[in-house]
Amino acid sequence: MITLALSKGRIFEETEPLLKAAGIRVTDDPERSRKLILATDQPDLRIIIVRASDVPTYVQYGAADLGVAGLDTLLEHDARNGIDGLYRPLDLGIGRCRMMVAVPQEFDYENAVRRGARIRVATKYVSAAREHFAAKGMHVDLIKLYGSMELAPLVGLAEAIVDLVSTGATLKANRLRAVEEIRSISSRLIVNQAALKTKRPAVQTLIDAFETAAR
Repeated sequence: MITLALSKGRIFEETEPLLKAAGIRVTDDPERSRKLILATDQPDLRIIIVRASDVPTYVQYGAADLGVAGLDTLLEHDARNGIDGLYRPLDLGIGRCRMMVAVPQEFDYENAVRRGARIRVATKYVSAAREHFAAKGMHVDLIKLYGSMELAPLVGLAEAIVDLVSTGATLKANRLRAVEEIRSISSRLIVNQAALKTKRPAVQTLIDAFETAAR
């Protein structure tokens, strides 16, 4: 049995067409079903539904053989847990967005950078943000949040945020503007290295199917 770890929402929605292109159909809808283990029309393949931030952990420790995770999630996972046990053969080209620094429209970020001002930054991507600002020589106080990042500058919790931006509509609606791009983000296929050895024919077949479907 091969186990593929996915998260609900955008990653599942954008992975499902790749599965279909590979000849794999998921027999349950994760948005309607309460099941956390979903069957497919392939008797030797099942899908487990986990929180996005947990996908690398399930794969690293062998509870799943493969998974799909955003680069943002992988960067934070690596900073906490290292990369042992994880093989990353493919950028699937889905879930595309940008990790950005954003500030209120009236905040003079450029001047703050020039003056070397110490600012507070709210983000769930603490490791990536710390690395970015350290490279710029900026002194920041990082405040970890798990959601509604745009609210932080509006209520005075922080002067800036680091978050993922797709269209920019949410920033605009909350009178924020993007001022720096930290990196481009997309979702990657990740594989448990032990599974690649012990279940190689089945795992490699699935990797090849994803590679073909993602072209």
